[in-house]
Amino acid sequence: MLNKCFVFLLWATSLSLPALAAQHVAVHPRSSFESAEQAIIREILDMERQAREASLHRDADFPQRTLAEDYVAITPLGQVTTKQDTVSARKSGQLRYDNINITDMVVRVYGDTAVVTARADVKGHQLGEDFSGPYRYTRVWVRRTGHWQAVSYQATVTQ
Repeated sequence: MLNKCFVFLLWATSLSLPALAAQHVAVHPRSSFESAEQAIIREILDMERQAREASLHRDADFPQRTLAEDYVAITPLGQVTTKQDTVSARKSGQLRYDNINITDMVVRVYGDTAVVTARADVKGHQLGEDFSGPYRYTRVWVRRTGHWQAVSYQATVTQ
């Protein structure tokens, strides 16, 4: 269970959506014109999509670029991990994702902060151990110097 939780955490720091049309994403338009909030939501959805692709392709550069230096993640077992932990685990190549299916995603915007909650059904292995299963997660993105960075993440195993 320990590896399963840590592995999902590493994946989730690089999570993203395969196709927005196939996903449930909460976007509540306020007018016929795209609001600033809707534009931010689209940016965050793109960050989530890129992260998923990076996880599936074992790309260590994405978390290196997008995790804040003070990034903190909490696994379903309460372990705390850092940006360096995440990047190192990705570079090791011992982690493999076969599939990542994201549903029930909601993006909420608070100025230069965006909070993402979603369900992730993951299929994968680390060092031969299966960590497949359903999870729910929360990720917090903050816009710093014009770029979005993940600053916090928490995952929970679901049934």
